[in-house]
Amino acid sequence: MSTTEIGPEATSPWWTNAVFYQIYPRSFSDSNGDGVGDLGGVRDRLGYLELLGVDALWLSPVMRSPMADHGYDVSDPRDIDPLFGDLSVMDGLIAEAHARRIKVTMDLVPNHTSSQHPWFVTALAAAPGSPERARYIFRDGLGVDGSEPPNNWPSIFGGPAWTRVSEADGTPGQWYLHIFAREQPDLNWDNPEVAEDLERTLRFWLERGVDGFRIDVAHGMAKPEGLPDHDWDTNELMRNDDDDPRFNNPGVHEIHRGLRRVLNEYPATMAVGEIWVRDNERFGEYIRPDELHLGFNFRLAEAEFGADTVRAAIENSMAAVASVGGTPTWTLSNHDVEREVTRYGGGGVGLERARAMALVEFALPGSVFIYNGAELGLPNVDLPDEALQDPVWERSGHTERGRDGCRVPIPWEGTEPPYGFTSGASTWLPLPRDWGPLTVEAQLEDLDSTLTLYRTAIELRTHRPEFTGSEIDWYGSPPGCLAFRRRGGLTCALNATDAPIPLPPGEVLLSSAPLVDGALPPNAAAWLV
Repeated sequence: MSTTEIGPEATSPWWTNAVFYQIYPRSFSDSNGDGVGDLGGVRDRLGYLELLGVDALWLSPVMRSPMADHGYDVSDPRDIDPLFGDLSVMDGLIAEAHARRIKVTMDLVPNHTSSQHPWFVTALAAAPGSPERARYIFRDGLGVDGSEPPNNWPSIFGGPAWTRVSEADGTPGQWYLHIFAREQPDLNWDNPEVAEDLERTLRFWLERGVDGFRIDVAHGMAKPEGLPDHDWDTNELMRNDDDDPRFNNPGVHEIHRGLRRVLNEYPATMAVGEIWVRDNERFGEYIRPDELHLGFNFRLAEAEFGADTVRAAIENSMAAVASVGGTPTWTLSNHDVEREVTRYGGGGVGLERARAMALVEFALPGSVFIYNGAELGLPNVDLPDEALQDPVWERSGHTERGRDGCRVPIPWEGTEPPYGFTSGASTWLPLPRDWGPLTVEAQLEDLDSTLTLYRTAIELRTHRPEFTGSEIDWYGSPPGCLAFRRRGGLTCALNATDAPIPLPPGEVLLSSAPLVDGALPPNAAAWLV
């Protein structure tokens, strides 16, 4: 038996063992019939989320935006986009969620703004070297006439990370940096005005009762001195390596310390960072006691279904936070990642494996993040070309289909699209015609459904004393299987083989599939006490 440890449990803040539910607002529930989900729709469904048993919501971007990247291009960080409602609707959502003892966290996008943000509009009208341009990263181009980009950096979405502007007199001018789409100019975090504006935004939402933030591109913001060229031979769209100069520069940590100082003024608030950093020591730096409270670790979401790969992802994720006494986070999917049912093979096998991995995830110490629809066992959807809206599709020259397949709206009730998602005739992305059995309505009545499994697992995790302890012990298991035990007394076993296996000693508390003559079937997991 071997042991994996994290920091001491003690009297822990709420986020250290919370179940967060990520809501992609445009795909969750539509309250006004326009085919796009909104905050009124979220408020209407709070009863469902209370029934599911989650502790907190994470709202993907709802701030004012032209929607070039579905809200991650923010033109006013202190307002709600009319597509989703207004500030009064947001205030009502926060109040009602709190009345149901559900926390509310929201996306924050500090790396860049929209190209329609007032700051950027005035920067384009201003002269090179002006204070207005100093809020962003403008540079003169290379070559005799400045017609070449200032360096060789690519955009995450494809194409160059630089766009040239026309100056006030109409002549070709400087270039501005955008690590993502050209509609998302990067802010200059060496400029104190940028940090001051973020502090205003933090306080604006904290004063309205928001309980925390998910920090988009938390490993971004800071840039290396001189913006040096880089060898991009192994570069891929939508990914970055640890030596990528666009990310994970040392100056980012002082930015997070500034954010933490503000949050410390508001008791029981928190921040979780989107941190695509693979080196454990460097990952841990983001969640030191004076920086972020939590950091997304995506190892489990990236792991193939198999005992060795899942165990390696768990051990790696726990090791990444151990040196700083941090809390591990677990997720199997989000709005940028292929849904687990599809990732694990699709069809019946994919669903079996996704259900098994849900029990593995909920059995682990730390915080769990559920992406809306995972509790229904939704697969990715293979959408027709004409339906695709992710900017990756266009920016890649139609070589990368993007992330729309995991963003299809939630089916709520009925047997035909739009399954109660909207009262309107169409939806922003089309729903499959065969999703009738996957609706919330259908699954609430089915004791064997994936929704029932999630509800039961969350309830047990919340109330049973066996789900305590910040350490796990690994037990010897047959090849292709794994078993670990929480110090509180819970044992979790996973069978990733194609044959039933004997269960470890103990009383079965919950299993992802019916036992076969007392044995754990293939592609299944069980909890024992």
